[in-house]
Amino acid sequence: MARSKKKKFSGVKASDNVLEAGKKLFENIKGNWNELFFQNDNDIVLELACGRGEYSVGLGEIYPNKNFIGIDIKGDRLWFGSSQAEEKGLKNVGFLRTKIHHLEDLFAENEVADIWIINPDPRPRKRDIRRRLTNPRFMGIYHRIMKPGGWIRLKTDSQPLFEYSLEEIKKLEVLELEKTFDLYESPLYAEHHNIKTRFESIFTKKGHKIHYLKAKLAEEQPSFVVPENSKEEI
Repeated sequence: MARSKKKKFSGVKASDNVLEAGKKLFENIKGNWNELFFQNDNDIVLELACGRGEYSVGLGEIYPNKNFIGIDIKGDRLWFGSSQAEEKGLKNVGFLRTKIHHLEDLFAENEVADIWIINPDPRPRKRDIRRRLTNPRFMGIYHRIMKPGGWIRLKTDSQPLFEYSLEEIKKLEVLELEKTFDLYESPLYAEHHNIKTRFESIFTKKGHKIHYLKAKLAEEQPSFVVPENSKEEI
């Protein structure tokens, strides 16, 4: 492992705003994020596969009365967001190092208010469809940990992923759905507060348009069927 990466992993391990396996709170955090981690009763918002956590930090600055958790398995990436949150003194921003399919082990039913999925890996190969973060098995997890009336948001430069996600969401009971194939030319851009990820900046310079949708799922859903023989992880 490169020296710089080792330093980042060490920083994550030592940071109070990053939770990962082996740390004191990890085994008991489910259902207790407000009490044990944030020490307030504010709504919890997740940024999944957050990378450097640009949205967790950016939204955390803008909405001090909400709690933001950036989630990723890559500790060296989390180091960037963790360091920025500490430098800015953001006590309402934290990070969780885990795989997305473990969310139900770490969040209780109705513990999360909203979820952002920002520029996730589009998983273009057919054999990787079940690893897309808008696949029904993941949507089922989100639905179970979210409060009724919460929003799921997806931002991506991948049109195939966006179209796939739209089709999957249309199969569900949705109270509200808004979408755009060109976020920068849409009124919906205002709710992003000009926050951009590193990958977003790279791809927009290449001429890619940014697609965005937000969906509010109904409390009752027809089904979230996950085959029992599924062993894939992300």
